[in-house]
Amino acid sequence: LLFSAASGKDSIYQKLQKKEELKLNSLVLYTTRPIRENETDGVEYHFVTEEKLEELEKAGKVIELRVYDTVQGIWKYFTADDGKMDLSEGNCLGIGTLVSYEKLKAYYGEEKVVPIYVEVADDIRLERAIARERKQERPDYQEMCRRFLADSEDFSEENLKRAEIKRRFQNNGAMEACVEEIVQFMKEHGRKSGS
Repeated sequence: LLFSAASGKDSIYQKLQKKEELKLNSLVLYTTRPIRENETDGVEYHFVTEEKLEELEKAGKVIELRVYDTVQGIWKYFTADDGKMDLSEGNCLGIGTLVSYEKLKAYYGEEKVVPIYVEVADDIRLERAIARERKQERPDYQEMCRRFLADSEDFSEENLKRAEIKRRFQNNGAMEACVEEIVQFMKEHGRKSGS
């Protein structure tokens, strides 16, 4: 799944994981950023130290790594080949950026990595980001704005075209409609690819 900030990614991800007919395994990414309220280590992300990241890099296990210079310091997000994702055992679902998608596609092969890009109108995405930030014990609106602007650039039309993202799923209204459209796409794609 490819999402920009405040696009509903966590909610959509959870709803898709609950669809038993899809039989999805989770691809949980890693991050060095601090854990947020209501997050659980190993669910939204594996929250690790810089030392753990270095250990995984030295072992050749880091597939892709993104570094963000946030208002709270340097945060890193990455995907590691930690032995938990076995594509021969079924389909995996993960959350990522265009950069992570392209690196996973290069690592595992184009035929095994299918993008599902969820798009939200900028005004709705900004409203959702503000509402989410208000719920934090210590809201950080500067970081929220930085992420919003960075995602607008990362998911630009030029970058989407370069990554060959052809299908888009809209999450501007009822999330259930978006989820059902993704479920149908996954079922169709599964039949075509034999996975």
